[in-house]
Amino acid sequence: MPVAGILTGGGDAPGLNGVIRGAVHRLACAGWEVRGYLEGWQGVLTDRWITLTPEATRHIIAQGGTLLGSSRTNPYKQPDDLARVRTAFKALDALIAVGGDDTLGVAARLWKEERLPVIGVPKTIDNDLNQTDYTFGFDTAVNIAAEAMDRLWTTANSHRRVLVVECMGRKAGWITAYAGMATGADAILVPEQPVDLDDLCARLKRSREAGQEGNLVAVSEGAMLKPGDYEVQDATTDDFGNIRLGGVAKALAQLIEARTGLESRAVVLGHLQRGGTPTAHDRVLATRYGVAAAEAVLHSSFGRMVALQGDAVVEADIGPAVAELKLLPDERYRLAELFFAP
Repeated sequence: MPVAGILTGGGDAPGLNGVIRGAVHRLACAGWEVRGYLEGWQGVLTDRWITLTPEATRHIIAQGGTLLGSSRTNPYKQPDDLARVRTAFKALDALIAVGGDDTLGVAARLWKEERLPVIGVPKTIDNDLNQTDYTFGFDTAVNIAAEAMDRLWTTANSHRRVLVVECMGRKAGWITAYAGMATGADAILVPEQPVDLDDLCARLKRSREAGQEGNLVAVSEGAMLKPGDYEVQDATTDDFGNIRLGGVAKALAQLIEARTGLESRAVVLGHLQRGGTPTAHDRVLATRYGVAAAEAVLHSSFGRMVALQGDAVVEADIGPAVAELKLLPDERYRLAELFFAP
């Protein structure tokens, strides 16, 4: 009986269990055994896995997180780890790697340099992977952020405050832009666009002079303020060299209050955007991705990843998907900007 492995790496995203379920059901129908590696690439390195069956995964589609656990383990970081990966693949006919640019970056190298039979599934709530129009988890994250902002508008207006809401988005502002646009934020600050603090403060003051009671500013965690206005406080990095972000909303609220005299508060949504039940959209997209990844395994389309292009789930090369990030288009930001505070 042929054997396929599946792992989920990096940050968790709503819909991961839908991918697992879809892949397991399709492969089982074709007579394959499926092993779920625990905690991403860490499970491959330590040979920790569980057997996945249709019965065991039938009802996990509505659950957030991942049945298999996740980690940010990089098998290229330690000299001996690559040999362990090669050993693990001796027991596998294929491996489905579900993850973002770091996890898929490893898969791309394993195919390019080792010719190991890998298939990728794009996963990130940030929606910043190339080759695919949307990733599962993004829709859920936007809906969670938008619901939070809808609620925060009421307290901003009641207390006549400026509320600065920090969303996830290290280098791409998709979540912030979409949630901010959906809720009518007075300003949206994203990593792709320079932050003009003077212009922001002037807009907020004019809105109050025009009779507006409160304000809401949506900001990505990776938005870049000028040096001296805000510096990243925590230089801790993960296995892939990513710095831990967070704190820009607090700094921005303090700056706004100091410059405008308007009482300002910061709200960090953080991991709320990752957790909980995935939307129906993400459940369906994740299922389509899981089944398509299994089909790629059955056709030996290795070194590829599944992707949503238009309304079709297709196969695409992993390499270009992780070569550079898919940033928020300028025209999408200009659309949102039409509705900023005047």
